[in-house]
Amino acid sequence: MKKFLAVLALAGCASVATAADAVGNPAAGRAKTEMCAGCHGIPDYKASFPEVYRVPKIGGQSQKYIESALQAYKKGDRKHPSMNGIAATLSDQDIADLAAYYAQQGAQK
Repeated sequence: MKKFLAVLALAGCASVATAADAVGNPAAGRAKTEMCAGCHGIPDYKASFPEVYRVPKIGGQSQKYIESALQAYKKGDRKHPSMNGIAATLSDQDIADLAAYYAQQGAQK
């Protein structure tokens, strides 16, 4: 019985998806860019909230970097009111898809 319960416990752990398990789909990511394009899709755009700053270009960035940044915004480890709010609405799959889409933009040049 103990072995049976151990197998069930391991099976339950194995079925829990993590951010590292999400595989990004660039086509799905493209369909999710509405919130990103308003700032990151404008060359040399400067935003004024919470202060004036140059919005970074994310197209062509490394997929891992984009995923890491979005996860950090989502958790609150990286601070920016707009990005924290947007990232909080994203699932791990959304983050993987967006990162895959923006990362492939650098490869298309």
